[in-house]
Amino acid sequence: MPKFFILLLFAIVIVGCGQKKVVVNREPAGKSYSSSSSAVARKSSSSEKATESKPVEEEQFIDSRDGKKYKTVKIGTQIWMAKNLNYNANGSKCYNNQPANCDKYGRLYDWAAAKKVCPKGWHLPSNDEWDELYRFADGTSGTESPYISKTAGKYLKAANGFFALLGGMGRYDDRFDNASIGGFWWSTDEYYHDSYAYNRHLTSTENVASWSYNDKGSLFSVRCLKN
Repeated sequence: MPKFFILLLFAIVIVGCGQKKVVVNREPAGKSYSSSSSAVARKSSSSEKATESKPVEEEQFIDSRDGKKYKTVKIGTQIWMAKNLNYNANGSKCYNNQPANCDKYGRLYDWAAAKKVCPKGWHLPSNDEWDELYRFADGTSGTESPYISKTAGKYLKAANGFFALLGGMGRYDDRFDNASIGGFWWSTDEYYHDSYAYNRHLTSTENVASWSYNDKGSLFSVRCLKN
């Protein structure tokens, strides 16, 4: 009889140990799943917050000079026209001299015309104001001016934001280039030489938002900024 009880007790201990192993093996798996779910939730929440950090508030402006309508968009603290200006003024042309291109891309202006063509209450942006737009789009801060952003172009070309229209450019000899490939917008700032002024540009193939300077007789797009 004593041997029987000893064998029975030994069997109970073995079964009990086996049950403990099963429970211990499950606990880490459960904790790992819970931790992973929280990480996914945090990542999703962070991603949504990043998207919401660039709010878009759209309204409409009607140019009293010709009745044309422009969607406007608030980006950060700035209010921009979400369309290239298409007001027929001296010193402006349609790309390839085709009126349909004015309807599609807006008009192209020389710098002298660009400085004064925006309607009352609006103005041609300066380098500092373009920099502010670039930095809001890419989420950076700084004082470098004029500023080049490696990523802002993606946001500025989006249909629910600045909606950059790549209207190309015109030259003083009546040649036109780069419609749908590149967009060029005047700035109020002159370059160091009196014959040149700054502009901003984007391309269809890259997300870089850059700047350059060109002869004031070049024909570029105008994007107006609210006073």
